[in-house]
Amino acid sequence: MLVCSHFDSYSFSGYLDSSIYGHLGRRLYSENNQMSEEEYIRKLEKLAEGYMSNSDLEKAMKEFNSRCSNISRIYRGKRAEPAFKFIGNVHGDEPVGRELLLLLANWLCDNYMKDPLATLIVDGVHLHILPSMNPDGFSLRRRGNANNIDLNRDFPDQFFRVNDDMDLRQPETKAIMKWLEDVDFTASASLHGGALVANYPWDGTEDTKKYYYGCPDDKTFRFLASVYSRSHYNMSLSKEFPGGITNGAYWYPIYGGMQDWNYIHCGCFELTLEISNNKWPNASEIAASKTLADYHRLLAPGSYEVIASMPGYISKSACVVLGEGAVKVDFVLDPETSHNGTQPLLDSGCDFGNKTGRFELLLSFMCNTC
Repeated sequence: MLVCSHFDSYSFSGYLDSSIYGHLGRRLYSENNQMSEEEYIRKLEKLAEGYMSNSDLEKAMKEFNSRCSNISRIYRGKRAEPAFKFIGNVHGDEPVGRELLLLLANWLCDNYMKDPLATLIVDGVHLHILPSMNPDGFSLRRRGNANNIDLNRDFPDQFFRVNDDMDLRQPETKAIMKWLEDVDFTASASLHGGALVANYPWDGTEDTKKYYYGCPDDKTFRFLASVYSRSHYNMSLSKEFPGGITNGAYWYPIYGGMQDWNYIHCGCFELTLEISNNKWPNASEIAASKTLADYHRLLAPGSYEVIASMPGYISKSACVVLGEGAVKVDFVLDPETSHNGTQPLLDSGCDFGNKTGRFELLLSFMCNTC
């Protein structure tokens, strides 16, 4: 959420001429009206060459039809910052996110230690950027991938068995699912085109009818969507969507979507950001980890009781009042003692001799007023 305001294309316009991205090529279109996949890869490789200290490119998703899409990871050091991901070009005919994410990656690297916001983001977030999830669809100028499958209908669904056989899922879908097995993302945003609105779960209803259907964290999702929309002047003034936000099921139900899957299976708070009414605009229009026992949770402002618990340890709680900023709460749990007064050896592998035990910190959030 720290970078929401910078998705407005005009936020990047001042950096285009002086950056690597600016003199490397062009924006979305040139005289032939299309940026090729080869140009896209060259831009990412050039970015890594120029800023290797802050950005390293992983060759990932190699099963993308013998191609290689790229994920840019931008962060400083291995610390306990929350992980956030941006995904663009989920639909091949919606390329605006692809362009903006390339600009964002370059802007962050070009302005680290120069611009306060860029420095705050790089130092405070493990930011992962995948500009194009669907390079084949982009090359073909169509919604689906090389097999003409809509990738945003290909994920496991809570209401309907959408392609339960993992072997039959699309390579892009499997790659995203594997990615989230490897990284514990706190939040995420996927960038789409064709409307101007911040969309949040749930995306579907059990009876397939269209109505507002909020998830358990509906209040937090509405808050996150509103933060983005208010940072995007045109979106917040929408006449179609009050406040520039919408519940997905209330807009139109979909099944097999990436947004709901992120939340259900990975605990990742993902928004679907529709960032351009025009899918193919003119170029001139675009400008905690388990290892560290660190846990990140997105919540709307308010009062919460935070409880830390683990089998074999005495639970502790704290009352937290959240405003607009982040709040850090540290817990040191005392081990329970056995009947003879000794500290137990736990199945989790923790012991209290000369070895250091590790455990996963489990937090539950009670929304009662403290």
